[in-house]
Amino acid sequence: MVIHERMTAEVAGDFVVFMIGMRVNRPWKIHRWLPLMRALPRMLRELKATPDTGLLSSEMWLGRTTIAVQYWRSLEQLRAYAANPEAEHLPAWRAFNRLLRTRGDVGIWHETYLVSAGSFENVYVNMPRFGLGKAGELNPSRDRRFQT
Repeated sequence: MVIHERMTAEVAGDFVVFMIGMRVNRPWKIHRWLPLMRALPRMLRELKATPDTGLLSSEMWLGRTTIAVQYWRSLEQLRAYAANPEAEHLPAWRAFNRLLRTRGDVGIWHETYLVSAGSFENVYVNMPRFGLGKAGELNPSRDRRFQT
């Protein structure tokens, strides 16, 4: 549902923004990159099915460069998921290192940002709940910079 009002997201306490993705460097080698491309949606489904992992929300875009932006409650919870041998991530990471790391067919990357309470800003206009707006509480914006 599109919300036409100017909105802002509020998140109580500190949180983590985690961006992860891959880039297909040799598109014709589908047998190399397709298994990796399928792993990320599996991880996100797993995380959404188990809310106690600490994932607050995520967005994902697929293409030659695939990206997922995730919002986590804490860095400790993100690291615990990444190291959990029972979860989808660790087997996928090990397969990448075993089969693809030195070939150059596929590149992977991630960035992690620790966000202190109150040290962020956002605005959404004519958008459904999105990004931090899905992770936190979405409220009408009272910031004069964004008023018309």
